[in-house]
Amino acid sequence: MDQVRTAISSLGIGEPTFHGGLTVFPLTAEDRPSLSYLMLAEGLEKGLVSVTEVSEGGSVPDLAVENRADRPLLIVDGEELVGAKQNRVANLTLLAAAGKTTIIPVSCVEAGRWSYDRPDFEVSERMHYASGRAERYRSVQESMRTTGTRHSDQGRVWSSIDETADAMAAPSETGAMSAIFDRHEKTLDDYVRGVAPAPEQVGAIFAVGERRYGLDVFDRPGTLAAFLPRLVRSYAVDALARRAEAVKAAPLSGARGFLDRLREGSFDDYPAVGLGRDVGIVADGAIGGALVADDVTVHLTGFSDPRDDRGGRDERPDHANYRQRRDSLRRRHGRPESAETGP
Repeated sequence: MDQVRTAISSLGIGEPTFHGGLTVFPLTAEDRPSLSYLMLAEGLEKGLVSVTEVSEGGSVPDLAVENRADRPLLIVDGEELVGAKQNRVANLTLLAAAGKTTIIPVSCVEAGRWSYDRPDFEVSERMHYASGRAERYRSVQESMRTTGTRHSDQGRVWSSIDETADAMAAPSETGAMSAIFDRHEKTLDDYVRGVAPAPEQVGAIFAVGERRYGLDVFDRPGTLAAFLPRLVRSYAVDALARRAEAVKAAPLSGARGFLDRLREGSFDDYPAVGLGRDVGIVADGAIGGALVADDVTVHLTGFSDPRDDRGGRDERPDHANYRQRRDSLRRRHGRPESAETGP
């Protein structure tokens, strides 16, 4: 936990960029220790990694990752895996050990499909959009603290996708999150073109309007550079949905205040799913967490509390279970209900 607090304290905030309601503050750190690992996209491209369902029948909250490389494999919170029986996102950042198969916790982002379109998964150029990622992350943290598992509130994940897709005119026959990004691809690419990583940049603070903040920091500049386009698209989805509320850049004082709240929060830690430790952060108006391995803060993430826009009240409705939501999507699009029961 000391490593995480030190990592936050060591961050320097650079000059921000602003486009369409999204302010991006670059973060740098001097003399930051790093690890040797393989990133998921690279591992899949080189044929050193396979991601599959845990069995032929599959399990919604779990996937199997075989790492045949001689280095640990980095999988980042919110990375989207597409294929097999339905698309998923990683529930938190983890390091899968070299030469082993690891069962990783995931959330479904495609409620209306439970059938193979290919035998395995590939990684997409998307991440879970920021507001959905924050809500999912909070529920995963609650799961860690109460049951020791890394499960999300899957019903809320699906409902959030439905609500966002409706608001952004991005329908999908299978309720796939990808439709949101596909519908607004050109506009999201405009956001990406406006944000280039600096040579020593290891992270960024993202501000949607002047109230919603998020942060991602990695142990080395190369990892940040690889993920920055996906992170920008993730926050740009929220910025598009809230553009009328965000006509000017967020102030530097807001970014500093967000960092200070995370640093001054309470910390707890648990053995990680793969290598290292999972550190959780609960702060005043913010949540966060980190993966720490070999005394290195490999990835640090944080979000202003998604409940703040509702005055701190949790007004989430009850949510249907998997079969109800799947069958509802089938009926909505005129498709017969399947006899497939799913997991």
